[in-house]
Amino acid sequence: MKQFTMLFSTGTLKNNEMKITYFKDTDTLLVNFNKNEITESKDLNENVLVELDKNGNVVSMTIEHAQQQAEIANFSFNQVEKSAV
Repeated sequence: MKQFTMLFSTGTLKNNEMKITYFKDTDTLLVNFNKNEITESKDLNENVLVELDKNGNVVSMTIEHAQQQAEIANFSFNQVEKSAV
C-alpha cells in the first residue's frame, strides 16, 4: 500500500491520467480522473461540478470553496493491490 501527503500542489498518481490540483488563490479543487472528452456538465450543488464523457463516465470534478467542502489540508492516497484469490 502506498501513501503520500499533498499540501496545496498538483500530483499525478502513478502513470495513469488521474490528476488532482488545488488552486489556493481561488480555493478551488480540481480532480481529473481521465482525459476523455467532456460532453456534459452537472452541478451537484452550488459548489460542486461534475463533468462527464459521452458514455456518462466521470471525467472531472471541480469543488469551489474547497476548504469549506472537504478536508484538504492533508490529502492521502492509498492504493490497495489486488490480492490473489
